Amino acid sequence: MSKTLLSLCIAFFVVAAGCTTPGIRHALPNAQAPGLSPKLLAVYMPWFGDHTHMDVGYSSQDPAVLRKQIQQARRMGIAGFVVDWYGEANLYSDHNFAVLQRVASESHFQVALLYNEASDEDAQATDAAIVALDRAYNNYFGPSAQYRSAYLTYEDRPLVFIFPKSGNVDWNRVREHCRNWDKPPLLIYKDQPAAQYQDDFGGSYAWVQPGPGGWAADGSNWGERYLENFYKTMKDKHPDKIVIGGAWPGFDDSAAKWGLNRHISSGCGKTLDATLNFYQRYYDATNLPPFTLIETWNDYEEGTAVERRNEVNCTANANASADQANPH
Repeated sequence: MSKTLLSLCIAFFVVAAGCTTPGIRHALPNAQAPGLSPKLLAVYMPWFGDHTHMDVGYSSQDPAVLRKQIQQARRMGIAGFVVDWYGEANLYSDHNFAVLQRVASESHFQVALLYNEASDEDAQATDAAIVALDRAYNNYFGPSAQYRSAYLTYEDRPLVFIFPKSGNVDWNRVREHCRNWDKPPLLIYKDQPAAQYQDDFGGSYAWVQPGPGGWAADGSNWGERYLENFYKTMKDKHPDKIVIGGAWPGFDDSAAKWGLNRHISSGCGKTLDATLNFYQRYYDATNLPPFTLIETWNDYEEGTAVERRNEVNCTANANASADQANPH
């Protein structure tokens, strides 16, 4: 990792965790030097302002808000947003993605879709995925999409991230449906798809979770063994696939309607530090993963947002938090 990126990350880790630490600047330097580390992306939640989610003080369909968020993300070294998306099943979020893509095109920022599988039975879930990807192709990354230049690509093909729900989608059918498109998308699955669908996906991404051992009451299980398994599996068993690492500042779903009182301690910034740099255990400058996905930019309901850098003095709790997370 370059010294420039390292200094960026040190500042980023601390402010994202809401800590005040002597000697650490809260103004972040510019983006990292290209080619020396994975490009940083961040998962973006586009649903605020529709009154079905908590009030965070802004609307996700306000272009002025989106411009400000993009500017802030770029100062943090983030190159693009991967946007939570349900296709026609959530038209509010779909509309907001369109606005975000237009705004992103103004400043050469990038966006991509994180498609959440439908939880229907097999046939319906597969049909829903096909309809959703048709919509994405026509509106967002296909040849007729007005702002396709802002859509995230890898080797000139658009990336579509897939978040599994029921596991009922027949991805063989979906890939066949997309096969003759102009620049068919590279589908990127959370962790590993079922064996019969391995060939349908261009790669995998890691997602915030504690992994083996489950959720610890004190938040001490920050996901070390999970990330070890993810990177080792990708390197040893799928060297031909795209590797997209995951990084998170912690987790706390107590504010969510669906919350289960699950926690990952921030460790006063140490959890984000460890997860952002974890790929270095398995990769070096000669074979870097192309991207790392920060989870998330603005999911306040599950306590993973890095958007706001509220300074809360955690000096008194720093040692206890570090002992809980202890991500080394």
